[in-house]
Amino acid sequence: MGAEYISEANLEESGFSYTLSLISGKYKMAVLYGLSAFGVVRYNEMKRFLKTVSHKTLSLTLKELEADGLVHRKEYPQIPPKVEYSLTSRGKSLIPILDALCDWGEKNRRKRKPGNQRLFAGGSAL
Repeated sequence: MGAEYISEANLEESGFSYTLSLISGKYKMAVLYGLSAFGVVRYNEMKRFLKTVSHKTLSLTLKELEADGLVHRKEYPQIPPKVEYSLTSRGKSLIPILDALCDWGEKNRRKRKPGNQRLFAGGSAL
């Protein structure tokens, strides 16, 4: 029965695929966690928190999270411009799920057998 269900499932339209589309991306989970931990955050604070992220990547990530309804962007009409980011209630509802993913990863990443390394696309091993 399980194999039949899987073969008939339309994974592209599943809740699983939808959720992954929201959190997939190198910095999306880190941005969500940063906003969860710090509350209201300005752009440069987020940039300092993430350290290695480029301006272009962080801007795109924040725009995508805002478009998906996970992040709220508040712009103040002043010079110099002031913009603050925070989690929406929808974004906050994802945090327990991200916590569970991180907990699972922490518990299981140390259980890998020596020599059984998974390779990243770039060819480097975990």
